[in-house]
Amino acid sequence: MLPMIYLPLRWQFWLGRKLGILIYKAAGSRRRDTLINLKLAFPEKPEAERELMAKQVFVNQGIGVFETLCAWFRPDIFTRTVSISGLQHIVNAQNEQRPVILLGAHYTMLDLGGLLCAQFFPVDCMYRTQNNPLLDWFIYNGRTNIFGKQISSRDMRSLVTSIKAGHVIWYSPDQDYGLKQGVMAPFFGVPAATITASRRMAKLGSKAQPPAVMALHTYRQTPDNLPRGKRPHYHLTITPELDNYPSKDEVADATRVNEVLEGSFVLILHSGCGSIAVLNMGQTVVLISISKPLFPKILVKFAILCG
Repeated sequence: MLPMIYLPLRWQFWLGRKLGILIYKAAGSRRRDTLINLKLAFPEKPEAERELMAKQVFVNQGIGVFETLCAWFRPDIFTRTVSISGLQHIVNAQNEQRPVILLGAHYTMLDLGGLLCAQFFPVDCMYRTQNNPLLDWFIYNGRTNIFGKQISSRDMRSLVTSIKAGHVIWYSPDQDYGLKQGVMAPFFGVPAATITASRRMAKLGSKAQPPAVMALHTYRQTPDNLPRGKRPHYHLTITPELDNYPSKDEVADATRVNEVLEGSFVLILHSGCGSIAVLNMGQTVVLISISKPLFPKILVKFAILCG
């Protein structure tokens, strides 16, 4: 598999589309859950349109495999392929010597997004150790040249060190760890178990220089059927800092974070380049992130095949 990342990107995208369609046809339960999520999030859309959106979800998972592997092993091919808006929000916070908590989600372009960000500013990332040791080793080593520092979700000391040093820290709040670590908050109008870790992280900085909490949206502006001779182009959008965050209201804060993520999903879906995750949020199956439910399993299988 790894030798394929040295093919032209146009060919890689073609292979990724074929892989995504294969997964779409084979992953029955994931496909059904994705369709349920889309119906919950976009009940006004016709069923046929939601089915097309669901297929695109899996197509982008396939393409995301190649984008991620290229980000890990061929990062130079993504130079001069990115634009950014909202960079001033990061710059302003850093000029005030404040750390930045950059909220995102488990996009198919998660690692590529980190690589693209690194062209403008260094960024650390929070991560959860994988249950599969081989998968954990593969992902951690792949990200070594992307992120300044990888901080385990269990390593509070390293997190506090990065915050006190004024770093930009990427964190994804789109995981369901139950109500012991979160609250129920609306997401696309559906109650969803939403973790409140970003709220707790925002309290770790000093009162004089509190962390600035904002969000990062990453999407591909070019179509997945890349024309001959054309390179893909990506865009990063950084939102303004969340005012008065955290507040005294956990649910209100979680709702604000979900609203920021909603804006990202709608933006990416309109670009035709998103991938929507399937997570069981509390008692309700709900669309919660632009993500890659089968992505880690695909990567570890490819790692095994590549030796």
